[in-house]
Order: sequence, then structure tokens, then C-alpha cells
Amino acid sequence: MNSKKNLNTLLASAVALTAMAGVTVGAQASEKKDKEKCYGVVKAGKNACGAADKSHGCAGMAKTDASGVEWLYLPKGICEKLTNGSLTPFMPDGSAVEGADKAMNMDMSKDKAMDMGKKMMDKKH
Repeated sequence: MNSKKNLNTLLASAVALTAMAGVTVGAQASEKKDKEKCYGVVKAGKNACGAADKSHGCAGMAKTDASGVEWLYLPKGICEKLTNGSLTPFMPDGSAVEGADKAMNMDMSKDKAMDMGKKMMDKKH
């Protein structure tokens, strides 16, 4: 009897965690719609994710302030008003980051990724 109660508790917890994860992902997706990646304004160690030049792939690893390859999400319309703020990544000499346009295009919503996956599967069948 006790093991059945433990199993029910475990299953209920798993269902609750799954539901909470879905809500979190949905909230993050809608939050991103109101934000844009802003390069060149990040303080060292405060970047949101991987660098545009692929020098690292994790948040919090920016080595210098105001690097043009480091980014963070800001509300739309704010980035270009900031000193050094840019919607596209740039190297210290001001040149474009090679391959960054492809990387930026890969940042898509879960729904768009699912649609693309379905289209690919349809083509195979």
C-alpha cells in the first residue's frame, strides 16, 4: 500500500513539473517577442548566452566590457539608443562577425522549429 502511495505521489509530481515547464517555456517565448538581442553593451561576465564569434557557448563568460560579440536581451527599441549598442554583432575593429547572420537566423521559436520539422518529415514521405 505504501509503495502505491509513493508511486502516485511520484507520478503527480512528474505531471506537475511537466506542466510547470510548459508554462515557463511559453512565458519565455512570449517574453522574447518583446525583446531583441543587443550586442556591445554587456559588462564582463553578464552576457546572456554564447558569443556571436563562437569563442564560448555559455552565459556569464564575457571577458571584457562592451564586446561586440556578447549580447543580452533588452526591450525592443532600447539597444540602439545605448552607447555602443548594436542589433548585429561586430568585431573590435568594427567589422562584421563572420557567419553571425546564420547564427542569428537560427534563433527561432519552438513553434517555428516544429513547423520546419513537420515540413521536413512531409518531404521525406
